[in-house]
Amino acid sequence: MQYVKISVDVSGLPDYEIDTLTYYLSEIGCDSFCQEDNLLLAFVRKTLFSDKSLKEVLENRNYSVENLPDKDWNEEWEKNYFQPIVIAERCVVYSSFHKNVPDVEYKIMIDPKMSFGTGHHQTTSGMLTWILDDDMRGKRVLDMGCGTAVLGILAMKRGAESALGIDIDEWCIGNAKENISLNGVAMDVELGSAASLKGREFDIIFANINLNILLADMGAYVETLTKGGTLYMSGFYIDDLPKIEQCATSLGLKIEGFKEKDRWVAVKFLKNF
Repeated sequence: MQYVKISVDVSGLPDYEIDTLTYYLSEIGCDSFCQEDNLLLAFVRKTLFSDKSLKEVLENRNYSVENLPDKDWNEEWEKNYFQPIVIAERCVVYSSFHKNVPDVEYKIMIDPKMSFGTGHHQTTSGMLTWILDDDMRGKRVLDMGCGTAVLGILAMKRGAESALGIDIDEWCIGNAKENISLNGVAMDVELGSAASLKGREFDIIFANINLNILLADMGAYVETLTKGGTLYMSGFYIDDLPKIEQCATSLGLKIEGFKEKDRWVAVKFLKNF
């Protein structure tokens, strides 16, 4: 798969502005990010790249664009970006090339290959923390927009009865299957969208996507969620939480709490009907 690398000069910008910039870049298709010195690096699949959209997001900022060759992205992550991350001192997300991995309660091996979900982004770590905090035992779990499938994998390790990952990207589906195999869990994945949920039932739904998709698809999530079921959502800022809560409340959900990190939010809702 070919990618475009976007290098943005963020010299002097506070962290919250860099986070905001990252959010808007994700809205136009960028699915992986990292920082090197004074540069924010964003990666977008070539088929999704739009120079017009990029100019609108970056406006007068200094940036450069580079077409990357089709290559082994796992090797790229190994050399430059992906380091093990420990969540709540109980779970470590690492890759097959890492040595001296911390010995904690849950170990998840992820070879990301540019799929979103290594635990490094605040949204993913927030969702992983919810999974560690709450009871997953015997639950039927949906990992919506699963990416690497890291959320579903941890839920299975925490005792979920079953887990299904759904994503619109064939690349993510292939990577999710590889990661599921690496972790030895019995999780299914399939290509699809919110339209794929009709007629299905889940006790727990994870949706770590973005604000617009969450607002558009929340009704489908609620319809497939069992009575007493839980919906966890992330992919938006604390400033957008009122919009999410208003939509959820209109659909009959009750907010149970949220976790915030660097202004990114992971929120928990309960269905009581």
